[in-house]
Amino acid sequence: RRGAGGGVAGRGGRRCAARGPRPGAGRVARGRCAWAGSNAAGRGWRAPPSAARSRSPPRSTRRLAANGAKVALGARRADRLAALAAEIGESAAAVQMDVAREADIIAGFDAAEAAFGSPIDPVIANAGVDGAGMITAMSEAEIAHTLQVNLTGAILTAREGARRMMAAGVIRGRILLVASITAFEPSPGLVAYSASKAGVVQAGRTLAREWARTGINVNTVSPGYIRTAINDAWFDTEGGQKQIARFPKRRLMGEDGLDAMILFLCSDASEFVTGTDFVLDDGQTL
Repeated sequence: RRGAGGGVAGRGGRRCAARGPRPGAGRVARGRCAWAGSNAAGRGWRAPPSAARSRSPPRSTRRLAANGAKVALGARRADRLAALAAEIGESAAAVQMDVAREADIIAGFDAAEAAFGSPIDPVIANAGVDGAGMITAMSEAEIAHTLQVNLTGAILTAREGARRMMAAGVIRGRILLVASITAFEPSPGLVAYSASKAGVVQAGRTLAREWARTGINVNTVSPGYIRTAINDAWFDTEGGQKQIARFPKRRLMGEDGLDAMILFLCSDASEFVTGTDFVLDDGQTL
C-alpha cells in the first residue's frame, strides 16, 4: 500500500487581506506568504516547500494563493515547481531544495525572504517519501532515508521557520506539519513511514509546548488516503479496490479534503488552536 499524508510550510510577516475558510471565520492571510512544495512557506502569507509533490495536491497551494498568500514553493523537482509557480503567477516563487539537507532548508528560506521579504509565516512542512515495503526486506539506508525526509526534515523546516519568526518578533506565527493516519493506524508494509509520521505528530505537540509563549502556534494534520499520481496505479489494482471497500464510506478522499483545514490553521482565526492533530480521513480509520 502507499502511504497517506504528506507535508507543507508557510506564512509571512506582512498582512494580506483574504477570505476565511468559512463565513465569519476571519481573514486567512494577513500579509503573509505561503511556501509550498516538499515544504512550503508564505508571506502576507508565506509557506515552505510541499505542494509540488505528488502526495501534496497543488490544489492546496493554489487555494493559499487565492486567499491572499504569496507562496514560496520549495521542492526537489525543479520542473514541476516552476510549472506550478508559473500557473499561480506573480504571487508565487519557486525554490529548489531538499529537506533532507539542513543547508538546503536554510537556503530555501533565504530565497523565499529575498522574493517576498521576511519573515516567512505561515510555514507548512509537507515533504514526504513513501518508505513502502515489508520491513524485513528494507535496507538500513532505506529506513534512514524515510525518517530523514519525513521526520527530521519536518522538524528542521519548522525550526528554521520558528527561528526566523522569533528573530523578526512575530507574535502570531503559524506552523503546520502534515502527518498521516498511518501515525496511529497499523499499516503493514509501511513501518518506516508510519513511524516517521507518528514522530511528526508528537514533534508537533512538543514544539507547540516549547514555543507556546513565543506566540507561534504549531499543529498537525493527519490525512487519510487521497487518490493522487503517486498512488493511482495501486488503487486500480484488485488489492487497492479491496482496501477501498474496507473504508466505511467505500471511497477515497477528494483532493479538496484538506483545503479548509489548512486555510484555517494558517489563519488568525486559529489563534487558540495549538498542539493539536486534526484527522481528516473521511472516516477511513473508524
